[in-house]
Amino acid sequence: MKLEKVIAVRTNKTVYRDGKLAVKVFDSDYSKADILNEALNQARVEETELNVPKLEEVTKVNDKWAIVTDYVEGKTLAQLMEENPDHYDEYLEQFVKLQLMVHGQKCPTLNKLKDKMNRKISESGLDATTRYELHTRLEGMPTHNKLCHGDFCPQNIIVKADGSLWILDWAHATQGNASADVARTYLLFWLNGDINGAEKYLTLFCKLSDTAKQYVQKWIPIVAASQSVKGKPEEREFLLHWVNVVDYE
Repeated sequence: MKLEKVIAVRTNKTVYRDGKLAVKVFDSDYSKADILNEALNQARVEETELNVPKLEEVTKVNDKWAIVTDYVEGKTLAQLMEENPDHYDEYLEQFVKLQLMVHGQKCPTLNKLKDKMNRKISESGLDATTRYELHTRLEGMPTHNKLCHGDFCPQNIIVKADGSLWILDWAHATQGNASADVARTYLLFWLNGDINGAEKYLTLFCKLSDTAKQYVQKWIPIVAASQSVKGKPEEREFLLHWVNVVDYE
C-alpha cells in the first residue's frame, strides 16, 4: 500500500490516495469501536440506492487502523461552490435534492438517532437542568426511521466528471428524523463561516420538503448539544451558544 498522496487531513485522521483506493488512516489513540462502527455504517449504506464509495477492507497501516474504500475521482461540491460563485444557488439546489434522496432511503440496521443523541446529551457536561430540558425536548420529537447522514455538507459530496454525485464519510450515519439531520447541516454551514449559505440552505430545504422552518429550528439546541461532545474547543463554544437559544426569529 503506497500512502504517498494526501487528499485530506481531518482531526485524528488522514486520507491518502493509493491508485484506485482511498485509505483513511486513524491516529493510534482513535477508538477502535468507532472505526469499526464507521466501516459497518459504510457497508450498510452501500445497500441503498445512493452513490457511495465501496468499502474494500479494514486493516492496519504502521500499527494504525485504516478504512479502505474505492477512490472517487472528482471535485467536492464545496470546491465547485467556491470556484463558481455565480452558480452557488444551483449547486445548493443539487445539494438539497441529494439530501432529500438520502432521507428517502431506509437502512434498518443502523443505530437509532434518538438513542445516540440521548447518550451524547448525557455526556455533554451541561448542567442537570439544561440536560433535563434537552432530553425532554428530544423525547417529545417525532420518531422516524429515515437515513440520516449526520455530517452532510458540501465537503462530503464529490461531483464526478459525468455529473454524478457521490456521498462520502458515513461515520455518523443513523436512522431517525430527517429534520435533525437538516439542523446538523445548518450548523455545519455556520461553523464553516457561510452564514448566508446556512439561511439559504434552510429556506430551500424547507420549501422543497414542505417542512415548517420552526420544526427544524426546534431540533437545533438538541443537535448542537449532542455535537458539542467531541468538537474542537472553539466549535464547542459556538455549539453551546445554540443550546441556550430557545426562541428563533
